[in-house]
Amino acid sequence: MSSADRMPRLLALVPYLLARPGIRIDDAARDFGVTPKQLRRDLELLWMCGLPGYGPGDLIDLSFEGETVTVTFDAGMNRPLRLTGAEATTLLVALRALAETPGVLDTDAVRRAIAKIETAAGQAQPSGVVVGLGVREGKTTAHTREVVQRALRDGRALRIRYYTASRDEITERTVDPMRLLIVQAVGYLEAWCRRAEGVRLFRLDRIDDVRVLDEAASPPSTARPTDLSDGVFAARPGQSVAELVLEPDARWVAEYYPCEELDELEGGRLRIRMRYWDQWWIERLVLSLGGDAKVESPPQLAEGVRRRAADALARARHLPSTLGQ
Repeated sequence: MSSADRMPRLLALVPYLLARPGIRIDDAARDFGVTPKQLRRDLELLWMCGLPGYGPGDLIDLSFEGETVTVTFDAGMNRPLRLTGAEATTLLVALRALAETPGVLDTDAVRRAIAKIETAAGQAQPSGVVVGLGVREGKTTAHTREVVQRALRDGRALRIRYYTASRDEITERTVDPMRLLIVQAVGYLEAWCRRAEGVRLFRLDRIDDVRVLDEAASPPSTARPTDLSDGVFAARPGQSVAELVLEPDARWVAEYYPCEELDELEGGRLRIRMRYWDQWWIERLVLSLGGDAKVESPPQLAEGVRRRAADALARARHLPSTLGQ
């Protein structure tokens, strides 16, 4: 797990365990959505956390008996995490935008969530500056959203020019809009792409141009909404998996991209597993790290990286910096 995923879990673990003394590690891992192995790593890290002084009597203490765990000293971490005023307001703004987005299946559920958060926050009104910084989008993206909403409302097809980051290319596509989504504060258009002949997600901020067509939107009856319960980058059938070893200077990759099965190695190195669709994209990523990443598997990826590196070196033979290599 990345540190961005791990930190909230570590902060929530102690009050969770205090409320459930003697809980089985397997049960706790299931509640937090991680493997028992990962939860044990979290508990080992908690052992090194505590109050200033950080002596034996200042650190969080845990008691293990068989496959169960109990907190015997909480170091003050005895309350569940709560939303700050700014966090509550940002969440409310996003939920209200979601409630007004065409294509949302259960607006009643969204409005119930809004009511609960308002009650919990005590109707607090934090600074509007904080909220603005949290939710402001560019003019181009805002315009794109308005055009897409109009097409959804009128049942019209769209012509878009879209930048695909994984292939570093811009394509023109005709799509049949299905719904607008907000996933992890990023807006997406879900549509049937006639070019790809499948349902695709298009980030609104990567749509360079959008036009409403006169023809009606007509996604085929086989088009189904994408399951995003595990996020946009959840594992999908047919994806390839790469195992990479990152040098310390390349550890940021594990924070920036969705990764799994992280193993700490000697010297600050990190082993990660990454899922990917496009081999060209991941070859480009590895090459961009300039030797700070080693491909352990699959063999075809390692061979592709070697071939591209050799081709690049051959094309640069005339440069003074490559002479003698």
